[in-house]
Amino acid sequence: MLRISQQIIDQLFDHAKSGLPEEVCGYLAGIDREVTRHFQLTNIDHSPEHFSFDPSEQFQVVREVRKTGEVILANYHSHPETPARPSIEDIRLAFDPEISYVIVSLAAELPDIKSFRIRNGEVEREEIQLID
Repeated sequence: MLRISQQIIDQLFDHAKSGLPEEVCGYLAGIDREVTRHFQLTNIDHSPEHFSFDPSEQFQVVREVRKTGEVILANYHSHPETPARPSIEDIRLAFDPEISYVIVSLAAELPDIKSFRIRNGEVEREEIQLID
């Protein structure tokens, strides 16, 4: 289970909307499966169908998170026109079995967010618990 505040979820929705028509991406960090911060990263692919992190931004976030004692809990990205479920490419590129993969969808009238654990190509839906 991934615990996250409505405030951070709203920030993820805002990030996804601001990046249209492209996918946006970033990291969620925290402690004990509770998200305390999110980091917006540049999608260097500039594509509505896939994303790649900017490596320099990625390493900067990892260094910052380690200094605070937090860990990367998830990476997130948006699907501007498709549901919040991993694509074949998302599954193929899910290299870290220890983190969650969060997808924000803007395909419907209201934004949607879902979390998944992906291990060896197997996708398992993960509950998101809202916290104060």
